[in-house]
Amino acid sequence: MYRALTRGIQVTVTPEFLPDRSEPDSNQFFWAYHVEILNLSGERVQLRARYWRITDEIGRLQEVRGPGVVGEQPIIEPGAAFEYSSGCPLTTPTGIMAGHYLMVSERNETFHAEIPAFSLDSPFAHRTVN
Repeated sequence: MYRALTRGIQVTVTPEFLPDRSEPDSNQFFWAYHVEILNLSGERVQLRARYWRITDEIGRLQEVRGPGVVGEQPIIEPGAAFEYSSGCPLTTPTGIMAGHYLMVSERNETFHAEIPAFSLDSPFAHRTVN
C-alpha cells in the first residue's frame, strides 16, 4: 500500500500483479491497482482530471492524461471517500507509476492531489544486487 496526503486529500494505492492476464513469454505483464481518495479536508472537492507517469523497467515513459477517473468526475464530501480500480499493462516485468489528480475545491480553487509513486512488481522480475 502506498499513500500520499495533499491539502487534506489522502490518496492510497494498492497494486496487484495479475498472472491470469499476463503472458510473460510474450512480454505482456498486467497489474490491477485499487485507489482510495479520502477527503480529510473540511470542504467538498471534485476530481476533474488525472495525470499518470508510467515508467517500465528499462526507463520508457508513458504519460496518460484525461478527464476524471473510470468515466467519472466524482464530488467527494468532507470525511467521504471515492474508490475505484483500474489496470496497467507493461512489456517488462516491473515498472513504476505516479501522478496527480486535478482537484477543484468548493471555493473554486484548483490544486493537484499527489498520487504516490508505487511499484509494479511481478514474480518474473530479474533482481540484481550490486
